Amino acid sequence: MKLFLSIILCVASLNLWAEDGHSLWLRGRKLGDVHVVCTKKSTTISIAKKELEQGWQGKSGVSIVLKLKKDKRIKGDGFILNSFGIQANTELGVLYGVYEMLRRQQTNKAIASTEIINPSYERRLLNHWDNPDGFIERGYSGKSIFWKSGKDSLVVTQKDITIWKEYGRANASIGINGAVLDNVNASPFILTSGYLNRVKAIADVLRPFGVKIYLSVKFSSPALIGGVKTSDPLHSEVIKWWEGKVKEIYNLVPDFGGFLIKANSEGQPGPQDFGRTHADGANMLADALKPYGGIVMWRAFVYNSSDNDRAKQAYNEFKPLDGQFRDNVIVQVKNGPIDFQPREPFSPLFGAMNKNSVMPELQITQEYLGHSVHLVYLAPMWEEFLKSDTYQNGSGSTVASCTDGTVFPKKYTAIAGVANIGLDANWCGHQFAQANWYAFGRLAWDNQLTSEQIAKEWIELTFKPVSDQYLNSTDWTENFLIPVKQMMMESHEAAVNYMMPLGLHHIFAAEHHYGPGPWWAPENMRKDWTPPYYHQADTIGVGFNRSTSGSDAVSQYNEPLRSQFNDVKNCPEMFLLWFHHVPWDYKLKNGNTLWDEICRHYDKGVQQVRGFQKTWDKVQSYVDVNRFVEVQDKLRNQSRNAQLWKDGCLLYFQQFSKRPIPYELERPIYNLQDIMKLDFSKTE
Repeated sequence: MKLFLSIILCVASLNLWAEDGHSLWLRGRKLGDVHVVCTKKSTTISIAKKELEQGWQGKSGVSIVLKLKKDKRIKGDGFILNSFGIQANTELGVLYGVYEMLRRQQTNKAIASTEIINPSYERRLLNHWDNPDGFIERGYSGKSIFWKSGKDSLVVTQKDITIWKEYGRANASIGINGAVLDNVNASPFILTSGYLNRVKAIADVLRPFGVKIYLSVKFSSPALIGGVKTSDPLHSEVIKWWEGKVKEIYNLVPDFGGFLIKANSEGQPGPQDFGRTHADGANMLADALKPYGGIVMWRAFVYNSSDNDRAKQAYNEFKPLDGQFRDNVIVQVKNGPIDFQPREPFSPLFGAMNKNSVMPELQITQEYLGHSVHLVYLAPMWEEFLKSDTYQNGSGSTVASCTDGTVFPKKYTAIAGVANIGLDANWCGHQFAQANWYAFGRLAWDNQLTSEQIAKEWIELTFKPVSDQYLNSTDWTENFLIPVKQMMMESHEAAVNYMMPLGLHHIFAAEHHYGPGPWWAPENMRKDWTPPYYHQADTIGVGFNRSTSGSDAVSQYNEPLRSQFNDVKNCPEMFLLWFHHVPWDYKLKNGNTLWDEICRHYDKGVQQVRGFQKTWDKVQSYVDVNRFVEVQDKLRNQSRNAQLWKDGCLLYFQQFSKRPIPYELERPIYNLQDIMKLDFSKTE
């Protein structure tokens, strides 16, 4: 009987501990009382005080002063932090300082006597690819938190307000201060009165948390919904229409941030439809927004089927326009020259444009990295990108310093991340995908943070037991924090290994970008939308020749990168097949042939994921049952997917290499023809 009662009590305790991940990294528990002193009163300050009072883990009974006082050392919404309080120029600076103080307490990181903490970028935005019907393009965590379908789709409910507040709080806690509410493949109806009234409601909820609202707009809106016969950016009626629409928006949302534009890309309309340039289109909108302080973020993601190398086109179109954009236009550039691949060299535009502002666009949602099934921590990839040297102004001109105003001061600086957020209980579809939302916010605030620092923070905030009943700090650190952090830090490289090692890219199945598909090439499909266009496999070798003897994409990079990338012997091997078509028997630096090394990378990736399964199973006693089982199931799927990637790619490329898979490696367990018949959109 006693044993039975003990089991019941144990199960009850575990159930009390069970979590679904909805609290994200904001699980801080109150361990003491604090007296918060602030003479200023506002909704934002009230949030700051409440956060301190409900999450205080410092010495009980102390007083913390929140002070609004101008200091030239503080930039934007930065703040001065010490153990006695927070000083800022703005109310949002105070709020950000409060979250930093609480984060220090929860992660046992000391506060120096006085720390001045300023953001790297002025505008730190999430780009939501949410559609007005509630569905999300490249969304893997449920429907939109902003939009919904049905007859009451524009009615604002208490449930809406609650989720928007939670969203605002999560973003404020990591310094994100902007949100583009709709898809870059924009609907013109987002600019109609019903949707704009809903935009106003969202803005009103998010404003106290410092999240400014932006909209993606369709360039042809004047003709589609405005009754204008054209959308030519230089036509007087078009200019007048946009000026009126901008005024209407600012009457509803006085602090509206501005527009994000995808134009003349993948079928989207733009100024080139009327013989105008990207600058013509961007400047027309910028002029309409300027009186209100708004900006235009004009995406440089452009390509057409006539170019001999898709990787070159953004540079070719935008480099000649440098200096022609208004000062409230920011050219938004994807991190790599193709499209959010598992690994890419940085886009050469980051080392080319110095007169106009350029902002990085990162992808938090894992379109090409296993959706919400695979555990892939993206911060190491982003750190690699931000620390890449462009040599734009000599050695040390990193992507980070070229975009945050350090190398070339600009009126506006910004960074964007394509959001992975939806209505799933855990927000992101995968418990560990939350780490990518968190990491983006932290890097947007401080682009010098390391991915390892961020991983440690996130694990402590997200998984550290909230009750001392389950916590032995040293034991938890050694047996949970350290191995789980190691798993996260290896996860991106593992994905590259089992998907596209050594510079291979864009060899996904069909249009969903989930499973392997190096063979996918329908006769009626554009060549640059098919994997063979990118891997160029033949009996001689594999890889895309972007050297001076090929497409000459290397010439878009500054020296010494141009020469380094151009020389097959000096090109970094992680980009080897990105820049060169390499013979199968080419000897790499470790002495292996290219074919053998490709095989070893694919095999290593599979073994790494199996290792993640072992790591996670070992930490079961340190994780609540709900999240443990959910992640365990995801890792099983990831392991199966990694095997399919390995077998599919090696068996396909083996048809060209005519070489055996090294005998010490595991044999394929699937047949190529069977893999080619799979519908990978259903393997999740």
